[in-house]
Amino acid sequence: MFAEVAFPISNFQTFTYVIPKGLKKGIQLGSRVLAPLGKRNCQGIIIKITSKTSYLGKTKAINSLVDDVPVVTPELWKLICWMSRYYMTPLGQVAKTVLPKQLSTRYKPPMRWYVQPVPVVEDSLIISIKKKYPKQFKVYNIIWNSNHPIKVSSLKEHASSPIQICRSLEKRKLVTLLKQVSLPDVSGFSFEPLHKKVVFNQDQDGVDKKIMVALKKQKFSPFLLHGVTGSGKTEIYISAVHYCLSKKRTAIILLPEISLTPQIAGRFKSVFGDAIALWHSKLSKSQRSWTWTQICKGKFKVVIGARSAIFAPLKNLGLVVVDEEQEASFRQDSPAPRYHARDVALIRAKYENSVAILSSATPSLESYHNHITKKIKYLHLPRRYGGAEYPTVHIVDMIEYQEESGKHDQVISGLLQDKIEERLINKEQVLLLQNRRGFSPVIRCGDCGSIRNCPHCNVTISYHLKTNNLLCHFCGFTESKEGKKCHECKNSNLLYFGTGTQKVESIMQETFPNASIARLDIDTSLRGNHMTSILKLFNNGEIDILLGTQMIAKGLDFPNATLVGIINADLGLHLPDFRVGERTFQLIYQASGRAGRRQKQGEVVIQTFSPNNSVIKQAASLNMTKYYKIALKEREELNYPPFSWLSKIEILGPDKGKVSRLSSKIHNEIKWKYKGLEILGPSPCYLEKLRNQFRFHIVFKSIKTLDPNGKKLHQFLNLNFADINKRFKLGQNRININIDPLSLI
Repeated sequence: MFAEVAFPISNFQTFTYVIPKGLKKGIQLGSRVLAPLGKRNCQGIIIKITSKTSYLGKTKAINSLVDDVPVVTPELWKLICWMSRYYMTPLGQVAKTVLPKQLSTRYKPPMRWYVQPVPVVEDSLIISIKKKYPKQFKVYNIIWNSNHPIKVSSLKEHASSPIQICRSLEKRKLVTLLKQVSLPDVSGFSFEPLHKKVVFNQDQDGVDKKIMVALKKQKFSPFLLHGVTGSGKTEIYISAVHYCLSKKRTAIILLPEISLTPQIAGRFKSVFGDAIALWHSKLSKSQRSWTWTQICKGKFKVVIGARSAIFAPLKNLGLVVVDEEQEASFRQDSPAPRYHARDVALIRAKYENSVAILSSATPSLESYHNHITKKIKYLHLPRRYGGAEYPTVHIVDMIEYQEESGKHDQVISGLLQDKIEERLINKEQVLLLQNRRGFSPVIRCGDCGSIRNCPHCNVTISYHLKTNNLLCHFCGFTESKEGKKCHECKNSNLLYFGTGTQKVESIMQETFPNASIARLDIDTSLRGNHMTSILKLFNNGEIDILLGTQMIAKGLDFPNATLVGIINADLGLHLPDFRVGERTFQLIYQASGRAGRRQKQGEVVIQTFSPNNSVIKQAASLNMTKYYKIALKEREELNYPPFSWLSKIEILGPDKGKVSRLSSKIHNEIKWKYKGLEILGPSPCYLEKLRNQFRFHIVFKSIKTLDPNGKKLHQFLNLNFADINKRFKLGQNRININIDPLSLI
């Protein structure tokens, strides 16, 4: 018997191996194996099993299986094959994404030493220990006061060698040492179970019944759940999951931001207990390994997590929910496969005969258009749950305000400052959104006027107050602020402009010194449990003002947050990309939805330098339908999605001239230009240089009226770019193929 094995390499080649007799029973399509590749043993995936081979050379044998039990269901294997075809990525690379190399069903949690006190001890023995061995007595006291066995390693802060002290205490029959399996602690990524008594209103009841009908049929059924902020969409998910579990089926809940995980996880755990697994990048290696193994064994029935959770090896999948489906974070841009988790979720649900729910208060224009054209079933929750009212929205023209006040560097307007003060007096909470981290995003020389750019990227470098460093947000380049001089004129008169979350935090601390203030952005959430603790403190009312980037703008539900301040609503609005208006509208609308979600009506203050911009106006009026009509009309006129299929070929390399010449050569040799295809470029990307790589791109638009299912565009891409590495001498250059890109920047 022979097997074709695909490895995570960047070409579509597979390799033939002999299946040893001892492995024949365990090997099947999709099995992960270790096999010799060159001089190394590499992990690959079996894509074909045959009794004969046409290969005439010496055939090596597979060494071993990676997993004890099959982890690739037939449906998951079909998904891997679809992703390989659709995103034009070798099977081995797709398999590496779906089944990460470091995860195996053979993972066993480590054994750790635990210690517990002996129940009955003579007082004289304790007195003797206290006099002769004070360190032992100190450790013994800690062990005695614990209600359960404690990990010996947790005593390191009290003793340099706690295991030796515990062994001495055991010899004196004061404690008992035992070795136990140490399961990873994931409690730091979830709120305490949030118990609620929920009675569906009329809107929720109607939506729930339609989903139940679809679940009972056990056939692929896609829905767009469009519910305004605070309309109770999470309770709809819980009801659907409850039904799935009652029918021995499983569920996946996808979230766009890790910051949404703790609150939703707490709510789900209050209903489903230990059937819930969390899956995201903040989990440690041991936490991921243990969680994944338990999913494979069927111990978890519901997986909640970020985009990679769509690949959870759940069996008998009945429901897939994509919460905040419009979010760009569902798209993976690097490495390949460059997939969109929303689209992959729909395909997985199709293969699993499951219900798929795409949910949002501000759906993507593609999903909204699919509802209009009857390609997806539409569910609507038009009112907030429990009679909560929409917030009152104020627009502040910052140009006018700065001219009137004479303070041209003012970050917080008088109106927003007054509103914050009112909330603090009333013991209510405030959310402040500034979608840019750091302290100052622009550093300019006061003498020659030159802007300080990252030496590896063609972007401005930002100043971070907390570390006193200059940092590039794209490549991570950092250097100390101390002693910095202008790179052009060598003078040290550097001026710091613009506003990031750290500057807003500093201003808030100066303006409201008695308020409890916290910041939530990438810099403060490097550790997932720290992010969870901030959200818990705010939820419990221990933080008065929470400021942050877009991670606080959606999905979160804080009952006492009655004011949302958007510091600069224009951020990103003027970038040269066809989605910027949609994204700005969605961010403002979603952030506004965090205010006044209970009986107290909320308020929103939107600060802008473009008060007459139609996007700002429509977002302030919270009129999604009107804005989407305008946006769809603009997209149709320009033949952009959802009225066309979009793909982008990105050419990268360290030499700008060579990248430009290769881009032109590729463009000139393109074959088979069909009716309905538009080709834009080649041209430099807006961010022309990133991580020492110059970037050019060629954009393809295939009009849907002439290519309704995108087959023509895929045939065109396969004809021209499937063997791109063979047709062109790339040298140090690389070519990335982006199917359905979310951005042209």
